Amino acid sequence: MGCNKWRAGFNFGHLKAQSKLSVFFAMVIIFTYLFYCFTGYCDSLPIPVYDQQTTFINKILRKEGLESSPHQQPDAHKNSSPGTFVRELPGFDSVDTLLQGNENELRPDNNISIANNFGSKTFPQAIIIGVKKGGTRALLEFLRIHPDVRAVGAEPHFFDRFYDKGLEWYRNLMPRTLESQITMEKTPSYFVTKEAPRRLFALSRHTKLIVVVRDPVTRAVSDYTQTLSKQPGLPSFQSLTFRNSTTGLIDTSWSAVRIGIYAKHLENWLRYFPLSKFLFVSGERLVTDPAGEMGRVQDFLGLKRVVTDKHFYFNQTKGFPCLKKPEGSTRPRCLGKSKGRPHPQISPEVLLRLREFYRPFNMKFYQMTGHDFGWD
Repeated sequence: MGCNKWRAGFNFGHLKAQSKLSVFFAMVIIFTYLFYCFTGYCDSLPIPVYDQQTTFINKILRKEGLESSPHQQPDAHKNSSPGTFVRELPGFDSVDTLLQGNENELRPDNNISIANNFGSKTFPQAIIIGVKKGGTRALLEFLRIHPDVRAVGAEPHFFDRFYDKGLEWYRNLMPRTLESQITMEKTPSYFVTKEAPRRLFALSRHTKLIVVVRDPVTRAVSDYTQTLSKQPGLPSFQSLTFRNSTTGLIDTSWSAVRIGIYAKHLENWLRYFPLSKFLFVSGERLVTDPAGEMGRVQDFLGLKRVVTDKHFYFNQTKGFPCLKKPEGSTRPRCLGKSKGRPHPQISPEVLLRLREFYRPFNMKFYQMTGHDFGWD
């Protein structure tokens, strides 16, 4: 009997000691977790990349050495010591992996993503870089039908206006995508911005580039029409086109004229990206044969041809194709009122002089791209 009491007492004491030990270890774990959270090493949100880390990477990508030449990658910054804790950065164990000298050069095309259960925010794999009033909005809307395309609706203007905001700002603008999807954006002014190709190359040399081009004379008139709708007091098209109407000297400083010199702008881009990275879409064919041009675009992007002629109908009032009624919608989708607006009457002589001005540039553009767009 006494032995049983002793055993019972021993078991009770043993259980009590185990309970205290369990509580002790639980407290240690909790305090350790709180310590790491307060010191910034954990995050309750499913975002694996910290602002510290991204800021550091932004600084590296902005180094002039990264942007100076498309043919030479910069040496790593051997003496840098960011002292930043890195968690779940795809492809790297730590920031130091980015800084391993000549053995592992820093490559600007590492597509670091912010991931969660609903996909990732990644830098775009394809960008519509131009041109203004060429049909870029129509192309983007047509592409957004495709289930494997996710695109930013508004123009980010990162590589021309907001580059100083940094890569994290740019990536946060992107929609979340799954592995099977591609991220896209469009900003037509990239094509004519001198710094844009260098900056984009510093981020990724693998980005696919789409340029929607249109007869530069028609494009200039459309550009003027858009500006006129916002500024009714705008001088006449003729007065803006010529520096001197008597001599017929074209004013290439006027943006409506300058944008249409496609060969000049393409030369700047070809310093950084090979021709194979470009797809040139005809703005005219995007109107007359949207399904045909969309087939080329989907092939270029490596997508299945999902967007076909069954998605389009021609709107006689607007003068360009619209998307047929999507599922769950009560009406077809056409572009806004600003698209398809009537152009003002321009003197045929003015248009002829402008066409003569563009002809040699058009011929050069045809040679550079290997495609005759038939504008002459």
